Parts: sequence; structure tokens; C-alpha cells
Amino acid sequence: MQILSTPDSQSQLVETPSFLEIDGVSKIYSTPKGDNVVLDDISLTVNEGEFVCVIGHSGCGKSTLLDMVSGFREPTSGEVRLQGKRVTRPGPDRMVVFQNYSLLPWKTAYENVYLAVNSVYPEKSKAEKTEIVRTHLTMVGLDEAANKKPGQLSGGMKQRVSIARALAIYPQVLVLDEPFGALDAITKEELQEELLNIWRQHKVTVLMITHDIDEALFLADRIVMMTNGPAAKIGEIMNVPFDRPRNRTQLIEDPQYYTLRNQALDFLYGRFALTEVE
Repeated sequence: MQILSTPDSQSQLVETPSFLEIDGVSKIYSTPKGDNVVLDDISLTVNEGEFVCVIGHSGCGKSTLLDMVSGFREPTSGEVRLQGKRVTRPGPDRMVVFQNYSLLPWKTAYENVYLAVNSVYPEKSKAEKTEIVRTHLTMVGLDEAANKKPGQLSGGMKQRVSIARALAIYPQVLVLDEPFGALDAITKEELQEELLNIWRQHKVTVLMITHDIDEALFLADRIVMMTNGPAAKIGEIMNVPFDRPRNRTQLIEDPQYYTLRNQALDFLYGRFALTEVE
């Protein structure tokens, strides 16, 4: 919670809710062999406009955590709050971009984005909705591909459509579940740059899963490092001190970059290295 003083004569302290709060969240599934504790007492506060990356090994509950922020799953205990309101279901204030694009294959890029805009803003005129769609396709560099269907688009172009669709409804939180994991290195770097430009323009709050430490250091304000599952917790939170806008070449020439990178590597592959279970 943030505490603000009011300008009245008594200087009262007024509590205002933090922007996004993950408060004591645990997720437990019942199985024939007993309870499977996926996440154990996760607490995290994300500030408005912040870019936070979550990293950890497979099976540590990263996607489960983001599903609860998105409203696709409910915590077993604890709660997620956005501007003080408990998250209990999906909503247009939280939009998700998945690794597999999740586009309707029979619709064009334009139609995929228009469908989202039309469902959230049915009261707007067709001209207004068309302008929103065109603006966001332009933002991700897809003007000329607007009338192509997903089967005619590269992986990077499909992900651009997904990002345009998510941002076109002006969400408060953009949830990214390894959005660049399936892309080649060059396309991945291009989209990372575009994502930062879009993030600056929209001033949207971003919560993103990634396995890529270099990606997290380039994009994030903070990196949340998860311990291994079962019963995964937040192990460490790393503050990323580099100024914005960030230049990739200058960043990797900064000695502090490698200090932070090695710190993250030690966490993931030293203290919390995956071990094979026989």
C-alpha cells in the first residue's frame, strides 16, 4: 500500500492501493497422491508503468502465476488485486500475449485485431474502431500485411499481430508469456526493440515470463527470480539499474551488465540448478 498525506490542516495519512498486488498467493492442486503445491506464498507489488520480468526453470509455476494475474485461474489462498480490486476472472484491463500467437487462422491480421476492439468497444462507431485497428497495426509495422491471414505471415509478424491486438484495447496490464521464445535470434531482438518503443508510448504495465536472462536485462526494470517447483517461491528480485532508453550495444559493454548477468546465472544454475529425478 502507498501512503499519501492530504493537504488539509490535520495532515491525515490516506492509504491508497498499490497498482498491482500479488498478496500471499499459493496454488495447490489435489491429486490421488496428495496435494501438489505449485506456488507457495507469493507476494509481489508491481508499480504502474513498470516492466517486470519473471524468470525460473520450467515447472516453477511462472505461467500459473501469470494465469492468476490474468484471471484464468484463481489462487488457492491469497489474492491478486489491480488498483485495489480483486482479480477473479479475465478482463480487458489485463491482456495476454502467448508464445503460440493464438490468432484465428481464418481471419486476416486486421480482422483478428478488429475482433478484440469490437468486443471491448461495441459502442464505438465502425470508423472509430477501424482507426484504432489501423493505428496499432501501423505501430507494429504491419500496414502492408493487414489483409493477410496468419498462414501467410512469419512467426515474427504473427507475434506483432498478437501484440497489436492486445494493445488495441488499451489494457492496464500487458501479460506476456514467453512471447519471443519461438522466434529466431534476429527477429527476437527486433521485437524486443519494438516492444520497448510500444511500452514507452502506451505507458502500460508489463509482466513478462522469459527464460532468457539477456532479454530480461534488456527489457526489465526488475527481474523476479523464482525457486524451483514444487512449492516455488520468489527467491530474489533484481533491480535493473540501466537508464532508458536502452542501447543494446552500450548495455553489453557495461561491466555492471555482466555482474548482474552472472548473479542471475548463479541463481538459476548454481543455487537452483535443475536436478534429474530418477
